[in-house]
Amino acid sequence: MKEYGVFDIIGPIMIGPSSSHTAGAARIGQVAISIVKDGFTRVDFHLHGSFAQTYKGHGTDKALLAGVLGFKPNDKRLRDSFKIADEEGLEYHFIKDDLGPVHPNTAKIVFYYPDGTTSSVTGSSIGGGNIEIIEINDVSISYNGKFPTIILRYREQKGVIYEVSKLLATNDYNIESMKTVKADDEVTLIVELNEKLEKSIIEEIINNERYDYANYIEGVR
Repeated sequence: MKEYGVFDIIGPIMIGPSSSHTAGAARIGQVAISIVKDGFTRVDFHLHGSFAQTYKGHGTDKALLAGVLGFKPNDKRLRDSFKIADEEGLEYHFIKDDLGPVHPNTAKIVFYYPDGTTSSVTGSSIGGGNIEIIEINDVSISYNGKFPTIILRYREQKGVIYEVSKLLATNDYNIESMKTVKADDEVTLIVELNEKLEKSIIEEIINNERYDYANYIEGVR
């Protein structure tokens, strides 16, 4: 039987009106900026399903933008996120879209950088302020943003899981969960931990040339 915490039962402390459309949306934005690099100057929010239908009335647009600005769901500045983004010179757009067979409360956030590059994060608000990140740069994953997490993407090869597991075990870290997602010959490895990594361990993992993409996210609670 699944164990439920207080957060799951009564929902998050938040600026309303909806845990799914407001708190969850803000968390999607928060987690997204922990995944992508800093320095973006424009953000496009592609809104799917009920997000697209009711985003103005439920404040989903303000919440998503607030999350990208780094505000938590209970931050009073959420209501003024448009004004704050304008003052900071961040360009933003909200686009109704069909993202396919995904949860109705889903948004794809595309970040634009001055050098012409982009990054994208797609997340779903699944109820009670809880979220699931389902894509990073169009690669399917499953990540809830709650734990310190290592995300690695690489061409399928032997020894990666062993190498990462050994490094963590040698340095006395416990793995909360480990999962892989395969697409053709590319693998995405997601390792959730129950405590934050030391900087030296992060650098050893991130700087390993065998990975096409490597990131460490401390988690957003």
